[in-house]
Amino acid sequence: CVDYRGLNKVTKKNRYPLPLISGLLEQLGRARIFTKIDLRGAYNLVRIKEGDEWKTAFRTRYGHFEYNVMPFGLTNAPAVFQHMMNDIFRDHLDDFVVIYLDD
Repeated sequence: CVDYRGLNKVTKKNRYPLPLISGLLEQLGRARIFTKIDLRGAYNLVRIKEGDEWKTAFRTRYGHFEYNVMPFGLTNAPAVFQHMMNDIFRDHLDDFVVIYLDD
């Protein structure tokens, strides 16, 4: 596991709003059918901005590595992922789709 505390300290914070579970549960109270999608590895589907890969660099005894996709531990990862999911499901949000991240 890579310690990104130093990077997170100097990262400009993405203030994209993350929903509160209490509000989502209220919405779900009217629903009769439920499902969920387990997106455990989904952060690994989000590409890091080209040219910023070096910021995720780490070294092991096997060599120097840089992530091409968003690893866990970056301060903006939840906001970026929430924004991406909201964008994908934009036409269905609050009709029959709610998105909640619980990492």
